Amino acid sequence: MQKRAYLTLASGDVFPGWRLGAECDAVGELVFSTSMCGYLEALTDPGYKGQILMQTFPLIGNYGLIEEDYESDKVHLSAYVVREMCDEPSNFRSTGELESLFKDNGVACIFGVDTRAITRIVRERGVMNAIITSNKELSEEQKKLLNEYKIEKAVEAVTCKEEITLSEGSKRLILWDFGATNSLANEMIKRDCEVIKVPAFTSAERILALKPDGILLSDGPGDPAEYQNIIDEISKLSFRGIPIMGIGFGHQLLALAMGGRTLKLKYGHRGANQAVVYTVTGRSYITSQNHGFAVDAIGLPRGAKLLFFNLNDGTCEGLEYENAQAFSVQFVPEAAGGPQDMSFLYERFIKMMPKGE
Repeated sequence: MQKRAYLTLASGDVFPGWRLGAECDAVGELVFSTSMCGYLEALTDPGYKGQILMQTFPLIGNYGLIEEDYESDKVHLSAYVVREMCDEPSNFRSTGELESLFKDNGVACIFGVDTRAITRIVRERGVMNAIITSNKELSEEQKKLLNEYKIEKAVEAVTCKEEITLSEGSKRLILWDFGATNSLANEMIKRDCEVIKVPAFTSAERILALKPDGILLSDGPGDPAEYQNIIDEISKLSFRGIPIMGIGFGHQLLALAMGGRTLKLKYGHRGANQAVVYTVTGRSYITSQNHGFAVDAIGLPRGAKLLFFNLNDGTCEGLEYENAQAFSVQFVPEAAGGPQDMSFLYERFIKMMPKGE
């Protein structure tokens, strides 16, 4: 028998629904994604650490569980919110239903809520904390948890714990892991790279000792400005002549290392339908994104040139640095569960490497 649950927002709005997965209270920063597919990739994306993810697409779970599509080995988000949960998936690769994934990972899910109404609240008021409970009226302890919740040490929770060599290849690539997805590593592997994934707090000296042909700064969760120690290490490598590419969180860290600033967006960009403009050609592209922070386009670092900007709100979506072998983008090129027409950015990065011709 289905059990009642309630999603309470920091704004005071309460939405009734039904439980799925772990039967526990769950608190986090409520965000929404406009993707129409790729729910498995989103659920296992380390970039959602500490957040309650709500899908605006009404039906979730229709193709079940497909482990080959996971972006990591577990669910990282705090909880999941959907309008309608499909309990009879249909896909030849499916091995089960979403409920088992939630239970195995101890993650609470609420379905049957009015996701359209919730999305409008977040769009108008900005991202806010939320809590999933079994009681409509919150206890004092639950109210305190809701009001005081803050995402902390997200990168520490998702980065790898030790160096891992993922593949062999003719070009040695360091994948600096701030919450790297499997698909990002795979894009480099299929381009004949020896991919060495290193933890987030690896020193610049250690990375130089590995003699890389290129360094890829991965995506990840949290506020990049909180990680001054990582920013300092990146700055030590910025003018060494080693090609550097930043993606998402890595894009923000690189900008900070170069002297730029970041800011928190009202409700961020999350989904596989985010439009950006490539300043080199003036052409528009649809991209996949998952971020709540952005590089401040006002007062860019010296030598930085705007490479992409968001077609909807004009925010910075990419930079290249004239005084360094480096460029970065806020979105994920060739994202799993997203658009597949940005591979030229990976090719550009490969060509920057000594063995990239």
